[in-house]
Amino acid sequence: MEVIVYFPVFLSVLPYLDPGSGSILIQVIIAALIGVGVFVRSQWANIKKLFGVKPSDADPDEDDE
Repeated sequence: MEVIVYFPVFLSVLPYLDPGSGSILIQVIIAALIGVGVFVRSQWANIKKLFGVKPSDADPDEDDE
């Protein structure tokens, strides 16, 4: 019975975001974007294989000596 009485009180409370919360939110978004980029970069060969792109024989980064 107490839950029913106190429940409407929680609905009227508005969330408060201070400047520090906004800064942390921006940092989390930037870190997530960088994390996705690093993951895609590390799995790029598997992603190409998934879509049927065959790896080339010669790697353009290698020097022919």
